[in-house]
Amino acid sequence: MAEENAQPEKQFAIQRLYVKDISFETPHSPQIFTEQWEPKVEFNLSSNAQPLQDNLFEVVLSVTVTVTLGEKTAYLIEAGQAGIFTIAGMSEQEMGPMLGSFCPNILFPYVREVISDLVAKSGFPPMLLAPVNFDALYAQHLQQMQAQQASAPELKKTH
Repeated sequence: MAEENAQPEKQFAIQRLYVKDISFETPHSPQIFTEQWEPKVEFNLSSNAQPLQDNLFEVVLSVTVTVTLGEKTAYLIEAGQAGIFTIAGMSEQEMGPMLGSFCPNILFPYVREVISDLVAKSGFPPMLLAPVNFDALYAQHLQQMQAQQASAPELKKTH
């Protein structure tokens, strides 16, 4: 006889991984290939999760890489790597880290490969993105949200 207080079994499965969005621009080619290669690299990363249906979520990891030589943009890449994940039996406290850290961590090697391949095929020196600590990024995000919530009541006060 099953207990009424029994927790549902935790489930996690990858249903599909795919490139959702991709853009590659080389606004100063071919002249940029004649310049000394001393690039400045700007890297931006974000993730977004949305429910699709019961226990099914889409997570999109968006990466923007801008490489400049002086004032000129050598190339600009915007890539969105997505995944559809089945996540069931998790508490609300567990869902945040799953969608905000665990799933993006699964997606990162795929978007890293997409970016590396695009750069190689475009004739530029190799670009290999460094590993990312998604647990630390998620913890930082939570701290920022808590700080915003803590300051929000002060903004609502009127005298």
